[in-house]
Amino acid sequence: MSPDLLIRNVTLPDGRTGIDIAVERGRIAAVGPKLEAEAARVIDGAGFLATPPFVDSHFHMDSTLSLGLPRMNQSGTLLEGIALWGELKPHLTVEAIKARALDCCRQAVARGTLAIRSHVDICDDRLLAVEALLEVRAEMKPYLDLQLVAFPQDGYLRYARSAENLARALDMGVDVVGGIPHFERTMADGAASVKALCEIAAARGLLVDMHCDESDDPLSRHVESLAYETTRLGLQGRVTGSHLTSMHSMDNYYVSKLIGLMREAELQVVANPLINITLQGRHDTYPKRRGMTRVKELMAAGLNVAFGHDCVMDPWYPLGSHDMLEVAHMGLHVGQMTGVAEMRAAFQAVTSHGAKALQLDGYGLEPGCKADLVILQARDPIEALRLKPARLFVIRGGTVIAETPRVEAALHLGRAGETIDFTRPSPLAGGAAGP
Repeated sequence: MSPDLLIRNVTLPDGRTGIDIAVERGRIAAVGPKLEAEAARVIDGAGFLATPPFVDSHFHMDSTLSLGLPRMNQSGTLLEGIALWGELKPHLTVEAIKARALDCCRQAVARGTLAIRSHVDICDDRLLAVEALLEVRAEMKPYLDLQLVAFPQDGYLRYARSAENLARALDMGVDVVGGIPHFERTMADGAASVKALCEIAAARGLLVDMHCDESDDPLSRHVESLAYETTRLGLQGRVTGSHLTSMHSMDNYYVSKLIGLMREAELQVVANPLINITLQGRHDTYPKRRGMTRVKELMAAGLNVAFGHDCVMDPWYPLGSHDMLEVAHMGLHVGQMTGVAEMRAAFQAVTSHGAKALQLDGYGLEPGCKADLVILQARDPIEALRLKPARLFVIRGGTVIAETPRVEAALHLGRAGETIDFTRPSPLAGGAAGP
């Protein structure tokens, strides 16, 4: 075997150690210990973790890095963020949106995120953001999969020209049908928007991803309508409910019914831990609700749950670095997911679960999969969550597209040449120091 790239001695997310990965013509050709092969390039994995790339299942690329335009969100609330975006929209240009989006994409690639689903506002009649992000999608295609959702930010029925604009955006090549039923004027309008949008997706053969019940109101139950329409139209597995934060406030009896309906519809679920816990619970004093949907319970029921970053430095969120390990780290804390299997599930929420939600082709580390992977300066997925470590190599189609030097701190504590890299043997591998 003469692969184009040979990666020696890595650990895989399933715990296998001392594994080699051979790459030929952009695909993984072989995976196993001590492969007999010569390659044009050999990477020494040094026992570190190799993982399929990170997936951001929910993002807003059109608003990213626009923090401070036209002013700061002084209250930090969702509604002021929406108002700010409305003030900024008349001043947007294709060039400015594109420049910010490309900057964000480059940061994402450097952090090992090679697939992003971005919602794009179609309630600007000029569709500047659609035009800009379609260009970004094309330019970044060699390095990153950018999936676009036609998102009626101001409401599909609430904004007069949403239906026309959404159809235009889909005709231009946007991939997914979006919605925001809880932002419609009435609950009835919200349900009607879900029905109409799912019918459009069914007619066009497209996926659906709706901002759904991003509210503290336990009576915001549009995910029930979403599950019903999914089943009615035969869209099982092709529909995503994003946010679903009202589930955090619902009574348990109703949720026991709702989860069954969601499972029947094979809904994909995307939580956005950083933003959900920041924007929800704003009307509470104490006790204060956490706001994130019932991630652990949904996973236990067999639903596919992924995490999204949602925002980076925009009117809704002044922080963020497009590090999906930061998202997973926050998600497991908020969801109290510190059991061993739960922590591994949090890692999957930014890798394989996201790939399933986006229906990515050829994702994984098995022979025949696309040779897209990341080598992290960590020994296993749980250590990666703990340290949020350097991405030593980011590989796309068998080509290294980003590298970060191994991070070590030099100590000056009386012993010359002492360094520390913060990794340690995993107790799950039986290598931890004794008590």
